[in-house]
Amino acid sequence: MPSLSIPSPIGHLTIDATAEAVAGIRWANDPAGEPTRLLKEAERQLQAYFAGRLTRFDLPLAARGSAFEHRVWDAMCAIPYGDTRSYGDLAHAIDSGPRAIGRACGRNPIPIVVPCHRVLARGGLGGYSGGAGLPTKQFLLGLESRLRKAA
Repeated sequence: MPSLSIPSPIGHLTIDATAEAVAGIRWANDPAGEPTRLLKEAERQLQAYFAGRLTRFDLPLAARGSAFEHRVWDAMCAIPYGDTRSYGDLAHAIDSGPRAIGRACGRNPIPIVVPCHRVLARGGLGGYSGGAGLPTKQFLLGLESRLRKAA
């Protein structure tokens, strides 16, 4: 699977894609193969997001996961830029439990684009499995909050 690595404010990110869709984003500097048009578009959109010029990604996605995980990821994609929801909110929305929502968040293979950082615990941030963990989640939430207030 071809991949492209890019620098970002939260560390190097490697974008993996099939011929038709983005399949993953990982914290790594591990490019493979030749960058495709889709990988270059994903890079453009991620860089625009980090620069505060993009609030909604428009990329074809092909995340591998269960039907339940896809329901959770779809619910996360519906959270507007700069907003948050709790694990309980998502659980209620898709008729599940908060712990199952948390597990699906942790298995999200396309972080940032599928905004698992926007899902919080009832009494705080909750967890984050990407990058440096909670500092990465705090950075992403802060970026969106600052840019939303400036708009």
